Amino acid sequence: MLLRIRALLATLWAGELLTVALLAAPNAFATLERAVAGRYVGRLFEMDARFALVAGILLILMERRLHRDGEVGGSAMSAGFLLPLLAIGFTAAGYYALEPMMEAARQGQGSWTFLQLHAVSLVFFGLRTLAVCVLAWRVMPRFASALRT
Repeated sequence: MLLRIRALLATLWAGELLTVALLAAPNAFATLERAVAGRYVGRLFEMDARFALVAGILLILMERRLHRDGEVGGSAMSAGFLLPLLAIGFTAAGYYALEPMMEAARQGQGSWTFLQLHAVSLVFFGLRTLAVCVLAWRVMPRFASALRT
């Protein structure tokens, strides 16, 4: 049962990230005034960051439990552990560290420009999305084999 929940959570997280990146954010800037779109997308990223922390911690805990119970083999530092940990790190760096710096840059403070910080934030978001998509891809074969039993 835990294999199924883990696969579902990883897949939902990947879907959420792809939806924000490919649909919600681009469409907000295509249809709304720039300032309104910026606030809307900022709120999306706030909700995304909170979800990322919860999902990442839950996936790490599930991986530890599955490893302890012998349902997944290999090293304790498996991809099922490292990928959500990496995604949490990119979330912390991209949203919780860079977002306040971006706000300061908007007001002309700091040594980095808003555009530079936005580019770094975009790279972190892309790497996090990649890590979560790889995680979802990796847990699906185990989920599929669990369905057969």
